[in-house]
Amino acid sequence: MRLIEGFHVSKNFGGLKALQNVDFTVEQGEIVGLIGANGAGKTTLFNVTSGSYPPSSGTIRFKGENITGLKPYQICQRGLARTFQIVKPFLSMTVLRNVMIGKLFGKDRLRHREVAEIEAHRILDLVGLSSKAKIPARELTLADRKRLEVARSLATNPDLLLLDEVLAGLNPTETVEAMTLIREIRQGLGVTILMVEHVMKAVVGVCNRIIVLHYGQKIAEGMPQKIAEDKAVIEAYLGEKVEL
Repeated sequence: MRLIEGFHVSKNFGGLKALQNVDFTVEQGEIVGLIGANGAGKTTLFNVTSGSYPPSSGTIRFKGENITGLKPYQICQRGLARTFQIVKPFLSMTVLRNVMIGKLFGKDRLRHREVAEIEAHRILDLVGLSSKAKIPARELTLADRKRLEVARSLATNPDLLLLDEVLAGLNPTETVEAMTLIREIRQGLGVTILMVEHVMKAVVGVCNRIIVLHYGQKIAEGMPQKIAEDKAVIEAYLGEKVEL
């Protein structure tokens, strides 16, 4: 089933064309990678999809509904959540309370604190932060803050999760652990994932399909093997063929 689709999506900032007539789809159950150089339009596509700002033109449909121009909280309540490149947890709050906020205000809003706390603990266990539930978020390492960012998004009970460079800044061991978590989110929770990432071996390792943006335009789309060998993608972004 087609979970989300964009038709001729464009976004202009004055004279800058950040997105130009981009068509995209994500099927339910997929992990789709969105790649491209800095300034290619990846985060802009996330922003217009999640409601941070409206597209200049085009249409975005989620679960068959036109969500173009809706506010972020309205889109979140329909089952679409996202993370951000720069993680900004509530630093003075505990890790547990950071996640509970999502349970109280997400798609399936839990008004009973006790139930929200139980669900938050379950999510923290999934992302590997259960032992740090009671410490302030400011005490977390970068890797753990990224895990918390994912946990906060999962707390809204999304059908589709947009992951914006969750591997950035992680060492090789942390990257492998994060890749494992991404697979668990899809397989264990049934959450569909669209992810922006620069770590190509990670992208080809977890994604079913890859979309490539270049200066706001989609230049390629397909299975990892196809993208890794695509001459236009190699020239515009990869620089060399990626060994799978």
